[in-house]
Amino acid sequence: MGTQENEQTGVTGRRMLLGAAVLGAGGAVFGLSGTAGAAETRHGGGGGVKSLPKPTIIGHRGASGYRPEHTLGSYQLALDLGADVVEAGDLVPTKDGHLVCRHEPEIGGTTDVADHPEFADRKRTKLLDGVSTTGWFTEDFTLAELKTLRAIERIPANRPHNTLYDGRWEIPTFEEVLRWQDEQTRGRGKQVWIYPELKHPTYFRKQGLALEERVAKVLHKHGKDRRNSPVILQSFEPTSIQRLNKLVDNPLVVLLSGVTSRPWDFVETGDPRTVADLIKPAGLREIASYAQGIGPTLDLVIPKDANGNLTTPTTLVNDAHKVGLILHPWTMRNENPFLPANFRKGTDADAYGDVFGAYRTYFATGIDGVFTDNPDTGVLAREDFVNS
Repeated sequence: MGTQENEQTGVTGRRMLLGAAVLGAGGAVFGLSGTAGAAETRHGGGGGVKSLPKPTIIGHRGASGYRPEHTLGSYQLALDLGADVVEAGDLVPTKDGHLVCRHEPEIGGTTDVADHPEFADRKRTKLLDGVSTTGWFTEDFTLAELKTLRAIERIPANRPHNTLYDGRWEIPTFEEVLRWQDEQTRGRGKQVWIYPELKHPTYFRKQGLALEERVAKVLHKHGKDRRNSPVILQSFEPTSIQRLNKLVDNPLVVLLSGVTSRPWDFVETGDPRTVADLIKPAGLREIASYAQGIGPTLDLVIPKDANGNLTTPTTLVNDAHKVGLILHPWTMRNENPFLPANFRKGTDADAYGDVFGAYRTYFATGIDGVFTDNPDTGVLAREDFVNS
């Protein structure tokens, strides 16, 4: 595993930074001195996605281990904690066609919508990618209505400390995120990268709210639809990425879930292939014809046994690299329930396990980066790994 950066911000500096960020000093300019550096322009990503430090630390929905996910507060903290890229935006549409950042179109678990009596009659049960889902959905609200809501912690049982920030931030739009990206790039003196995901493209296309064209239009408006633009686009639906490949020149990534699962666009069109087929050499070659990377679940890199312990790595990293694809698996979290069983400590749902040991094991497979809810932990784990 080679490294593409020279770490100069020491452990002590990062601890100071974490303390400052927790206390609210969100404007501190602490950057990694890596390849994604000073040569980058406002709209360009320098040498493109492959020039990012490796392993790349990607703030999953921001710094969602410390703040309610998909808020500007979470995104800001991810940068303060050293993330190379911020997953700023799981993109879903509003009733009036705007793109907003929510993990899912159902917002009952991530906003205070249930506390708004004026929206009680908006509660619905819908079939979302074949799953009956009850709640409130972004496509039933105008942007103005969504802006009256505030974000809350999605998994309070695991992250009770995050509930301190419930109600502090509103739902950001994609355009607000792009403007925030420019402001942060100017303020920090280095290019800030983002990694939006298009959520449930087939579901929304059938409602007349197609995502790909909307995303392409916004990126073009902001001059961020180019090959080296610092915006990586991702989706679980391969046909969505194929459609984006015809609309924009951004780096594109196909997300891959469990080995036996089928992308929902495949289900809708009768394509019988599963993820197991997509990660075979032939499937990876096909993906490489229209995308630059894959985002597999960590279990596709190292499977677990029946007890939840890691076993032997698969050939996925090597197979993907052979056809020129980068790999950004998901998701590293510090808490016990989200770690392989052999890296857990104790039984508390919100207690941290041996996450550094888990990082070390995954990094050793040769992955190009990883999504993490705790970017500071990821940065320190990378420092340990590249200096070992």
